[in-house]
Amino acid sequence: MISEVRTVPGGVQIKVKIQPRAAKNELAGWLDGMLKIRLTAPPVDGEANAACVQFLAELFAVPKSAVKIVNGQTSRHKTIEIKGVTAEYVHKLKV
Repeated sequence: MISEVRTVPGGVQIKVKIQPRAAKNELAGWLDGMLKIRLTAPPVDGEANAACVQFLAELFAVPKSAVKIVNGQTSRHKTIEIKGVTAEYVHKLKV
């Protein structure tokens, strides 16, 4: 199931579920309307948040400054805003 991708001025907002301390950084598919992301970083001192921003910036080929955690700083469920990306591009992700 593909999440509801919200279009916002200049980009999109998507909901993600983070799985920290994974074996490698990777997309794990769509789960309950959220994009599941596995990250090697632990959920300590903002490391997983920083890894999430870095991973999504690389995935969507945008600068890290274009990726912002809007909601869920201390949760595994987050709302991420990505500038310079369209909803159509997000829906085309191969996961």
